[in-house]
Amino acid sequence: MRTEKLLSATERTNHRRLREQGSLDPEDLHSILRAGFICHLGVVVRGSVMVVPTVYGATATTLYIHGSVASRSLVEAPDASACVTVTHVDGLVLARSVFEHGVNYRSAMIYGVPRLVEETEEKLEGLRILTEQSAPGQWEHARQPNRKELAATSLLALSLDEASVKLRFGPPDDGDSPDAEAGIWAGVLPLTTAWGAPQNAPELDPALTAPRHIAERNGKPLGSRG
Repeated sequence: MRTEKLLSATERTNHRRLREQGSLDPEDLHSILRAGFICHLGVVVRGSVMVVPTVYGATATTLYIHGSVASRSLVEAPDASACVTVTHVDGLVLARSVFEHGVNYRSAMIYGVPRLVEETEEKLEGLRILTEQSAPGQWEHARQPNRKELAATSLLALSLDEASVKLRFGPPDDGDSPDAEAGIWAGVLPLTTAWGAPQNAPELDPALTAPRHIAERNGKPLGSRG
């Protein structure tokens, strides 16, 4: 039996268009966040809207975001709201008519007021989460940040309390329309992203090879954690 509460339905997260693609299941949100490591952070910087692509790491309750420009803005306006989006494209939905074309996708929008992470212990933990989101095993493999590097790094924390999720999957929806008799091909063109073979840095000692946690990702799809 599920015990986790449904996602919040607020003025900003209510599904008004294509409601059938909306989800209030928190597991859909967590699945979308687990499957990637790049987000787009929308903030207002000195009166102008800016959308910054950056890396993130997620826990069950918090999104940690690497962001220097956004951090400067939040220092100036600490109570300013932000919006973070994460989207995965799974395929093109090619119908019999252009009007019915679409995209299979998974998307999350998280709203809230980010806070600057300044306490050393939480900052280190947030950076660990962010690093492990994209390259599991790398935090223990590489040298971790020293005090100077930590001071030069900006990290934001955003609660997952207010989030909106939409998903679409499956074939075109025009199978029972008059266009179905037109003899035009229709279907889905899937899109997958996979990791390639590790490429050594040019100055690397030839005797050194990629560690197991990196080498074993060759050929695996984006979002896989093994």
